[in-house]
Amino acid sequence: MSDLSLPSQLRRNLSVDDPRVRGVVYQALLAGSLLALTAAIGIQTVSNMSARGIPLSLDFWNETAGFAINQTLIPYDSLSTYGRAFWVGVVNTLVAGGLGILFATILGFVLGVARLSDNWIVAQVSASYVEIIRNVPLLLQLLFWYNAVLKPLPAPKASIAIPGGIYLNNRGLIFPEIQLHPGAGVVGLAILVAVVLSAASYMYAQGVQKRTGRQLPILASCAGLMIGLPLLAVITIGNPVSFPEPKLVGFNFRGGHQLYPEFAALLIGLSVYTASYIAEIVRGGILAIPRGQTEAAYALALPPGKTLRLVIIPQALRIIVPPLTSQYLNLIKNSSLAVFIGYPDLVQVFAGTVLNQTGAAIQVMAITLSVYLAISLLTSMAMNLFNQRLAIVER
Repeated sequence: MSDLSLPSQLRRNLSVDDPRVRGVVYQALLAGSLLALTAAIGIQTVSNMSARGIPLSLDFWNETAGFAINQTLIPYDSLSTYGRAFWVGVVNTLVAGGLGILFATILGFVLGVARLSDNWIVAQVSASYVEIIRNVPLLLQLLFWYNAVLKPLPAPKASIAIPGGIYLNNRGLIFPEIQLHPGAGVVGLAILVAVVLSAASYMYAQGVQKRTGRQLPILASCAGLMIGLPLLAVITIGNPVSFPEPKLVGFNFRGGHQLYPEFAALLIGLSVYTASYIAEIVRGGILAIPRGQTEAAYALALPPGKTLRLVIIPQALRIIVPPLTSQYLNLIKNSSLAVFIGYPDLVQVFAGTVLNQTGAAIQVMAITLSVYLAISLLTSMAMNLFNQRLAIVER
């Protein structure tokens, strides 16, 4: 009786024959099934780990690691904890990924523009680079740079001497360390002031150009500030920095800083490989800009260099940035191949050595996956924000 009292429209909405109701029911059943399956897998995993004595907690985090890491940017030794080893791996991964993105972007943009050059040799060399590099697996390239290029370098006693107290051998690039003396803070302050004044000058020049169309010599002004102010501070207070050269003692160098071949091979491989894809993205973005934009710039007497820099590239960036984000994410994830050449990134240090010593496979792998996911999401978010700033503002 109560069902008959319901309005006909409501009865139809509650009917199983309604596609919308069926969709909700099916989705609820699917979600429930997935949750049940996940819970069953979790319960079975915990049971198996308990039966085999595999740790289920993060108690190992504060235990002594007991192993050394040859390349660390933060303090670490064999008496440090597993948690400290994790942060060493994270920092090494971020450094390799960040520098790789920087160098790959610069090289990729140069190659992408060079492929469109009117000079036949430049265009063909760039095209050959792209076709060869992007069709060879990245792992093989990393092994090539490490085993065929860097490892055959001479031993420390026969190091290649580079002017400035720099030495190159099969253990890496050794260069003088930087020692700061009293007065270095004044030079640092001068550099900071120069950066602030340069930024203010750039903003002022942009405002003048928008109002009047007149271009001020902003590049020369900024260069003068960046060089002049620190130089003036150095002349006033004396040399606040010294560079003691490394010395060969026994079979190795003492003092100075060292750039290890594992890091160099990883950085070169990632940059060279990713740049080949970025070059094609840049070339496609430039070709997507209508030819009329270039002709209009030439009609305004803009030279080819300024036409490319001020007219074509700013418009092409709207097309370049979205696929460029994917290449940045690929580079960050490809950095995990460092384990094959011995660079102590997150995968080798944490998902390798720490996992083998502690046996906490689930915890270690879950943390490692979460770190890569967080880095990728932050990179994607930053690129999306940059892309929004480039978007055309509609009325």
